[in-house]
Amino acid sequence: MTIDERKVTTTGVIQNLILENRGKLSISGVLDVLSFDDQVVIVETELGLLTVKGENIRINKLSIDTSEVIVEGDISSMSYSDKSVEKTKTSVLSKIFK
Repeated sequence: MTIDERKVTTTGVIQNLILENRGKLSISGVLDVLSFDDQVVIVETELGLLTVKGENIRINKLSIDTSEVIVEGDISSMSYSDKSVEKTKTSVLSKIFK
């Protein structure tokens, strides 16, 4: 059994975080972008809320079809929170598609 197969069997979800040289982060399994500015991006993923912190951060790609987000900038940290945390801000996607 490969590592990818173990991830699917334990959670039922495949999610990838690919960080390249602390400057480009590709995230798959994204459900929604909750908030972002030039220092913090908060995305809701299938495995919980993911907070990305750094400087000069920008969202380079947001694809609803593939559930993928690409964040670029000087990335200093990434952390997950519980899924049970309520959304306190209106999501970016809901603002776009009103």
